[in-house]
Amino acid sequence: MIRSKVAIVGYAQSTIERRADRPLGAIAVDTARAAVADAGLSVDAVDGFVSSSLLPAAGGHQVVDGVSTVSSTWLARSLSASPRYVAGFDGIGQVSGSVAMAVNAVISGAADYVLVHRALHNPAGSYHGNAMREARGATQWTAPQGFFGPLAMIALPYNEYLQRFGARRESMAAVVTEARKNGARLPWSYWRDRPLTVGDYLAEPTLVDPVCRLDCDIPVDGVAAFVLTSAERAKDLPNRPVYVAGYAGSPGAPRRLPLHWPLDDILDGGAETARRLWAQTGLSIGDVDLPQVYDGFSPFVWFWLEVLGVCPVGEAHRFVESGGIDADKPGAVPALSGGGALGNGRMHGVPQMLECYLQLARRAGERQRDVSIGIACQASPHFGGVVAYSSAPI
Repeated sequence: MIRSKVAIVGYAQSTIERRADRPLGAIAVDTARAAVADAGLSVDAVDGFVSSSLLPAAGGHQVVDGVSTVSSTWLARSLSASPRYVAGFDGIGQVSGSVAMAVNAVISGAADYVLVHRALHNPAGSYHGNAMREARGATQWTAPQGFFGPLAMIALPYNEYLQRFGARRESMAAVVTEARKNGARLPWSYWRDRPLTVGDYLAEPTLVDPVCRLDCDIPVDGVAAFVLTSAERAKDLPNRPVYVAGYAGSPGAPRRLPLHWPLDDILDGGAETARRLWAQTGLSIGDVDLPQVYDGFSPFVWFWLEVLGVCPVGEAHRFVESGGIDADKPGAVPALSGGGALGNGRMHGVPQMLECYLQLARRAGERQRDVSIGIACQASPHFGGVVAYSSAPI
């Protein structure tokens, strides 16, 4: 059992920018040093480094460690650290997978203090331009017909949801404006002081029907870092620890054509992801007062709310439109109180993890909520992961 044996004891978050004026590696080094200092430690004490250095961009962009990505090895070397454990998560759900590896490293004794970071880069040029000159293998059945890239991928189940459950695009405006409202309050957010109105959202033309630009998180440059250690060591450090109650990875999607994500795959796989989390933690959705759902694309919010059991399947659009996730409404579920990806920028699962940490460590300042158990979701429910956190051991 891993429940409450490992805790987050410090963090740092860089400013999130469309394109930074410094190399990603330089930002990562500064952010890592700040996180270590925040935990009351020196770099010499950090003996574990974990990350996922995936560059989430199609179109043939060059992957250069320290420039477009930052691996654990590169960061440890650049900090002049001497770690006993260095690893990179290879899968979908980069942040949740990295946290799981860090937890396992601490529990096993492979490392005492582990730095988990995620560095995101926005390459110049077309972010998801199709560099294909020929389609081979399974892509020959999709790419020539225009089914290419993540927008087509998410438009398929989004359309399916609208048609099956009688949802309207107007309901999605409540998701996007809620994320932007909360992100606009954060000093590091790309969207700081720039909330969005429902009218702004509905006036945006669709790119791949029914997906518009505002349904997508904006590519950015940014880095976040967290320090994890054992619950025992955490007692001697300056910040209130936030305990890892457990984690779950998705079961993996059924074999399909590339980017073919039917709605049933997402809901069925997501239900299994949630079942795994509840089984490992001993929790239920009724125990969670800070669910932070993933929103790299806005429909993911509906999907996560339903598979977690916040509302019944097919009802998330009504739940959200009626103010069910309004962070300013008493009794509502603050599912995007940290702004998410739509309210911060494309930081993958960082905003969800960061909000859980800040709130449970009582470090959220004027935004502080009375919460004790949070969950941070990442990617699609059937193709990602989720981590549960608590303000006290459970």
